[in-house]
Amino acid sequence: MSKKYFKRYTVTSALPYANGPLHIGHLAGCYVPADIYVRYLRSQNREVAFICGSDEHGVAITIKATKEGKSPQEVVDHYHGLMKNSFEKFGISFDHYSRTSAPIHHETAQGFFTDLYQKGEFLEQSTEQYYDEEAKQFLADRYIVGTCPKCGNEHAYGDQCEKCGTSLSPTDLIHPKSKLSGGTPILKETKHWFLDLARYQDFLSQWILEEHGEDWKNNVLGQCRSWLEAGDGLQARSMTRDLEWGIPVPLPHATGKVLYVWFDAPIGYISSTKEWAQEKGIAWEPFWKDEGTKLVHFIGKDNIVFHCIIFPAILKAHGGYILPENVPANEFLNLEGEKISTSRNWAVWLHEYLEEFPGKQDELRYVLTANAPETKDNDFTWKDFQSRINSELVAIYGNFVNRALVLNQKFFNGQVPDRGELSPIDEEVLQEVAAFPEKIATSIEKYRFREALSLVMDLARVGNKYLADTEPWKEIKVNEARTQTILNLALNLAANLAIVSEPFLPFTAKKLLDLFGLTTSKWSDAGNLSLLKAHTSLGTLGLLFEKIEDEVVEQQVQKLMTTKTMNEATEKAVPEMKPLITYEDFAKLDMRVVTVLEAETMPKSKKLLKLRVDTGLGHRTVLSGVSEHFEPEFLVGKQVTMLINLAPRSMMGIDSEGMILMAEGNDGKLKLLHPHVPTSPGSVIS
Repeated sequence: MSKKYFKRYTVTSALPYANGPLHIGHLAGCYVPADIYVRYLRSQNREVAFICGSDEHGVAITIKATKEGKSPQEVVDHYHGLMKNSFEKFGISFDHYSRTSAPIHHETAQGFFTDLYQKGEFLEQSTEQYYDEEAKQFLADRYIVGTCPKCGNEHAYGDQCEKCGTSLSPTDLIHPKSKLSGGTPILKETKHWFLDLARYQDFLSQWILEEHGEDWKNNVLGQCRSWLEAGDGLQARSMTRDLEWGIPVPLPHATGKVLYVWFDAPIGYISSTKEWAQEKGIAWEPFWKDEGTKLVHFIGKDNIVFHCIIFPAILKAHGGYILPENVPANEFLNLEGEKISTSRNWAVWLHEYLEEFPGKQDELRYVLTANAPETKDNDFTWKDFQSRINSELVAIYGNFVNRALVLNQKFFNGQVPDRGELSPIDEEVLQEVAAFPEKIATSIEKYRFREALSLVMDLARVGNKYLADTEPWKEIKVNEARTQTILNLALNLAANLAIVSEPFLPFTAKKLLDLFGLTTSKWSDAGNLSLLKAHTSLGTLGLLFEKIEDEVVEQQVQKLMTTKTMNEATEKAVPEMKPLITYEDFAKLDMRVVTVLEAETMPKSKKLLKLRVDTGLGHRTVLSGVSEHFEPEFLVGKQVTMLINLAPRSMMGIDSEGMILMAEGNDGKLKLLHPHVPTSPGSVIS
């Protein structure tokens, strides 16, 4: 960890993409960790700008808009508001939350591009890129899928295979397909502006691996090495795209081109800071250009390359900007053993949690921090959620605070009692409590938030043990003065607990600090067991935390299982679309309504029925593999759909002269395709 003293901090969290609501993976990945860090810094009286905003550009927005029959702006307006509200409700204390559709962001991002262009930082190249002829647009990397050349995964994306982790280019894929139409894209020439990352290979290697090789997390360094130490080193990367929705490339000969979303999105941190500074009437430059400022990016592991390699290269090319001191990226949080998937609705959505667990934001913050994927992927389960709340928040933290307050209310009418002479056990507790703030602070400053939270809980355990050892409910019968001292120390310990837990449990801490009258408390107050003035009247609090009952957990698990069942049914019922055909291909098919005249089972076959049908052009024999779905007598007299110009095929010594067409439901059963009213045999389907 850097030992340099910083006079201010610029802390950012990854800009969430405005095409859907937030889920627990977002909170665990970067927003709760960043908020813990920022709340701690503020309690230390550090100057902080906590910056974020909605990422509102890119092809995914246009696709969402098309599906919903809305304009891209309507889509981002809706999700920007939803996400901003969720963050506020969970106490994510941004100093400013902006959006990349804001005019100030367009101006800032275009200014960066123009600066780099004028300095000759871009390579202007015409290349062949995949183009969807059906959708009439070039395809972003994530909208091309195909078979990974490394591991054979048939669902790899154009930029990465999520199964083996290999970084890819769209042209690396085997059998590429467009996610927009399902068809095979063609290669079409287009001109773009590439940032030549190779120019910054040596700079990035020294800055990341040498200067920060000791203080950055291993998972971050490992991913950076995979890029920096690849066989061919860093390659030029396009900073523009062929799209309608986005920030126009500020060049006269770039009609129809927009800035690559990963060029403009990180610059959103800067434009958001500008907007915040304008509103406050202060200068924004010190937060991005002063060497006395510490810049920290909180992100998920899928954003490491953009924040550690591409954005720093952009800042270096521009000049005058500080680089991040740390990028403490987290790994992924899974849900009940499976990867969170927004498209499959496999998630715990924050807006739904707020409705179903009103007033329990701290409970979720606690569980997500205690189980944070800091060094490896981790798993959220509702059983673990229940266990941690019941056995930790309720049984340890809540138990101590509530016992101290209830006993004080019972014996001293809710007034902070006087403190008398201290016993050896009291002195021991004083020393023990005094050591906690520094230990917790050290863990926070090293971005070990799970470790820091466990220390907070250890402080609550100290309080429980102190009450158990001193037994004030017994002591009151023989020595009231001694009981006063015990409860004075216990209440002060609870006040200390509130201060050091505020970064993690802000709503709970506020309740306690307000109760104790410590609304202006700072981290420097922690460790002091003389915070509360004697004879101060304390109000009543009630239970800090409630137990989570089995039926509540069962409801949430059942909700997910219902989602899984629906997904499985949908995936089975709606197979991937086959490649596109032309009308001329379709016109070759002669499909007609026919009437089944006879039906019988085929000897030695479990699947085939032998049908005699009237095609309107004569009678034909057709073998159909439907015996497991229909009794022969059921089909006699039915009108069904038949492909009559399929070349005859010999099966079991009989020529089958066509094919009966069926629909397979998500239950695996076949259904007849027939007219809703009787029609003449031979009626053409067109």
